[in-house]
Amino acid sequence: IVLKASRERVWRAISDSSRFGMWFGVEIDGPFVAGREANGRIAPTKADPDVARLQEPYAGYPWQVVVERIEPMRLFSFRWHPSAVDPDHDYSDEPMTLVTFELEDADDGIRLTITEAGFERIPLERRAKAMENDEGGWTHQTKLIEKYLQLEVRTRTA
Repeated sequence: IVLKASRERVWRAISDSSRFGMWFGVEIDGPFVAGREANGRIAPTKADPDVARLQEPYAGYPWQVVVERIEPMRLFSFRWHPSAVDPDHDYSDEPMTLVTFELEDADDGIRLTITEAGFERIPLERRAKAMENDEGGWTHQTKLIEKYLQLEVRTRTA
């Protein structure tokens, strides 16, 4: 997605854990630090009421990532267990996928590319559903970050 915002604003939206949580739909207990876990819980997004309603049934579920890399103004990545929303399932022994957010200059703003790799290592019985859920989820998330950045501008100018 090409976001009509400065590189600095897009970077803060993906790398600052509190801002990330507002659009993504999580409450995170501390900052993102490379090589460390970031823990929190699902909390409906502040960027879009319709998506917030979709997230509501999962409110309070644990959310955990391991921050892989932080390359300021260019790349942020973490590992996680995709679609880990069954409270009766222990995901801790399963491999994690790698989610990468990359920023590049574009004619009309900043191009944000989100990739998720490693699904081939997810247990076969969960793989197809995890891929399907995350594909749809990332479609929502690209719209949410765009709306968040628009709301942030309106809030600052109001």
